Amino acid sequence: MPSCSGARQPLLLYKEAPLLGRVTCSRCCCSMDSSREPPNNGTPGPFDGPQWPHQAPRAMYLAVAVLMGLVVASASVLNGLVIVVSIRHKKLRSPLNYILVNLAVANLLVTLCGSSVSLSNNISGFFVFGKRLCELEGFMVSLTGIVGLWSLAILALERYLVICRPLGDFRFQHQHAASGCAFTWGWSLLWTTPPLLGWSSYVPEGLRTSCGPNWYTGGSNNSSYILALFVTCFVMPLSLILFSYTNLLLTLRAAAAQQQESDTTQRAEKEVTRMVVAMVVAFLTCWLPYATFALVVATSKDIVIQPALASLPSYFSKTATVYNPIIYVFMNKQFQSCLLGMLCCGYHPWGLGKTSPAAPSPQVAAEGLRNKVTPLHPV
Repeated sequence: MPSCSGARQPLLLYKEAPLLGRVTCSRCCCSMDSSREPPNNGTPGPFDGPQWPHQAPRAMYLAVAVLMGLVVASASVLNGLVIVVSIRHKKLRSPLNYILVNLAVANLLVTLCGSSVSLSNNISGFFVFGKRLCELEGFMVSLTGIVGLWSLAILALERYLVICRPLGDFRFQHQHAASGCAFTWGWSLLWTTPPLLGWSSYVPEGLRTSCGPNWYTGGSNNSSYILALFVTCFVMPLSLILFSYTNLLLTLRAAAAQQQESDTTQRAEKEVTRMVVAMVVAFLTCWLPYATFALVVATSKDIVIQPALASLPSYFSKTATVYNPIIYVFMNKQFQSCLLGMLCCGYHPWGLGKTSPAAPSPQVAAEGLRNKVTPLHPV
């Protein structure tokens, strides 16, 4: 009869099955014959065959496939347009816009490496590409997802440095922008490589049609990694975003208070406030459910995980690849002008003329609140 420690390992991938909870020794050490049977009362392994109806009804898989299909189509078009328009128009290649292109590249890679793979797997009902590609998908989605997450934090920091000017006459230049982009990839690589080297692992999650960090098996190896990832790739960027945008709003509000007689400056201040609120809400909507769910499950013993519930935060975070470019890029009039000029062969149907001015330099911020506001979301 096999030992508990020897029999437990193959079941780690199936930890998220309904009503399975934490795997116990008594469950593992039943008999030699049971080790040859599919785990979880006849459910095929995540790489062996369709998981319906064991994990969830087939309709659930098809519904997720439809959602992922919409995400793949929308995110590919939106982020692709951001990259193409930025390349074709020199005036959009300012230092403040490097991080936005970096965000678009990360979103596009999440779509190609994650959402498209999930689409195919949900149609089939299981992870059709095998264990090795499961690990690769989990790594790539984590890597590019965290790059996108930290890009939002660097974006907030850059706006804070340009508008609030805590460093005095510091001029934000191309090398600073490039350093910010490089940091997002380096930091993400630092924290997504360990599961490939033995600190936690990348395994099928939820409906077993996508892969990610192992936050449901438990144990000190997995829990310590999830806690470290929670702090370095959620708490830290969120704190930076809140700090930067809070100070930015306070600066703009003070400037607006000095120009209360101007309706233009008051409208501008309200516009920026709405934009900042939208940015913070979008960030929390995307990452708070996934981060909280992973942390709670990783640190709680004997918790029962329903596959559909375990899948929701992961799939929900993938939708950020659609609304991030809309909030951060497409709402900018200068980008709209360049985009319409490209799509309509130079014709601007809504009066967004070719002479739309570029974002003013932060060094002339004293000329009025509008000049303070514009660098917040230039593209």
